Amino acid sequence: MGYRVAVIGATGNVGREMLQTLAERDFPCDDVIALASERSAGREVSFGEDEVLKIQDLAKFDFKGVDIALSSPGAKVSAVHSPRAAAAGCVVIDNTSHFRMEHDIPLVVPEVNPEAIAKYKKRGIIANPNCSTIQMVVALKPLHDLAKIKRVVVSTYQSTSGAGKDAMDELFNQTRAIYVNDPVEPHKFTKQIAFNVIPHIDVFMEDGSTKEEWKMVVETKKIMDPDIQVSATCVRVPVFIGHAESINVEFERPITVAQARAALSKAPGVVVVDQREPGGYVTPAECAGEDATYVSRIRKDPTVPNGLSLWVVADNLRKGAALNAVQIAEVLIKDYLKK
Repeated sequence: MGYRVAVIGATGNVGREMLQTLAERDFPCDDVIALASERSAGREVSFGEDEVLKIQDLAKFDFKGVDIALSSPGAKVSAVHSPRAAAAGCVVIDNTSHFRMEHDIPLVVPEVNPEAIAKYKKRGIIANPNCSTIQMVVALKPLHDLAKIKRVVVSTYQSTSGAGKDAMDELFNQTRAIYVNDPVEPHKFTKQIAFNVIPHIDVFMEDGSTKEEWKMVVETKKIMDPDIQVSATCVRVPVFIGHAESINVEFERPITVAQARAALSKAPGVVVVDQREPGGYVTPAECAGEDATYVSRIRKDPTVPNGLSLWVVADNLRKGAALNAVQIAEVLIKDYLKK
């Protein structure tokens, strides 16, 4: 017997990726329901190669009898409908930022803290972390197990798909405009994104950091270890899909490059490509459509007693969102919702 699965926000970048990932991984579904706003109701979305689903109106949908919901409709919508689904007996895996830091809702990356899923029973909701946090902690966890991490300094290079389809369209349209000498007008972003980088993701906070940077700090502490100190600078770059991160890590005790490479090579979800030659590393262009978190440029940091630097790349729509949610669902049905 399979499961009834709802995908909330099925017309968005992440929602479509969730449907594709469920199909690709042969998730045991008897029924898949695609949900979105009233204006999208009646539209069709693909599920796998052959099946087409008709979008239903989220506001009118009754979640009774649905086992699992994968939710990515935006934080404000999720704040209303994820608790409504949970109250009907559905376990919600929520990809928005709304529930992540609530103390009684688990924040999960299956390769890092799968045991936290057990806490879902309190409120029926499991939170999916921020895309930039997910790929970082997947790479850091095997190193933290080897030599405890004290401090992380990370700079991100985040693709436009992290801001939605309109942001990807803006990159495309601005690039075309520049080539034909048309005026370039920012709409989704605060400044021109084509042939530029913007050190601003999400809203600014009182201390001068952005909320995206704050997310990386607090989510890393909740998922991995509250004692880890994190300093983040998050930057939007003119890339369609795939986030990259330059990560500097300081450990409590010595760790060699060889030890780090060996630990990362054995870690679930990690692929090491570190050849120390031109092209011997992974970039966002190569990671798009892939499930792995790629680690390159592993090297010693000579400026601190126990330091390493890494380059980490992943598809933000897959491992950074849809795949992580489906992996949580896979653990959920294996250990907690067996039929």
